[in-house]
Amino acid sequence: MTDALVTAEKLLQAEAVRLSPHQPFTWASGWKSPIYCDNRKILSKPFIRDFIKSELCNVVFERFEGAELIAGVATAGIAWGAMVADQLKLPFIYVRPKPKEHGLGNQIEGEFTAGQKAVVVEDLISTGKSSLQVVDVLKQNGVEVLGMVSIFNYQFDVAKDAFENAGVPFHSLTDYPSLLSLAGQRGIIRSEDEEILLKWRSDPANWKGLS
Repeated sequence: MTDALVTAEKLLQAEAVRLSPHQPFTWASGWKSPIYCDNRKILSKPFIRDFIKSELCNVVFERFEGAELIAGVATAGIAWGAMVADQLKLPFIYVRPKPKEHGLGNQIEGEFTAGQKAVVVEDLISTGKSSLQVVDVLKQNGVEVLGMVSIFNYQFDVAKDAFENAGVPFHSLTDYPSLLSLAGQRGIIRSEDEEILLKWRSDPANWKGLS
């Protein structure tokens, strides 16, 4: 079993992922989706949480040599980023979607210095828009972003293109195709639905679900 399939199995064990092709979920964007991923549930499962933390650390260690700083994406990436930073004994910061409207008005919380090399930790990547906004904020404040690591990736083409255009390397522990493959093997979805569900990624804005 590949690493991506092993991680997908952990997400299913933690009930962090729900698949419902015939009664799709509605995202905040209005998109209909056959999948809902809530990695926060993993935080309540100590052994699975430890596995995911270790895998994230391995990616940072192996793929982003010279990392000096871990940056979490608020809010879902904060816990994972803090755990990775603790394991690797690196400083930790996190980035808000927008500056605070009170106090010091910080958008980046924690201490850092210009020129530090950071890896951004995200829980999942969908279109990549919000993730890359965090990268932009860090760069504007003088931080050198080596790349990003996430637990899950929907593998939308728009996200792939956005990261390539931004010149930001990224790696996800598992992804939508791996999850579907495993769900098919486990009988969670029907084999005849798997290919149709894969097509959701090509035009998620107009997908309405399976009849």
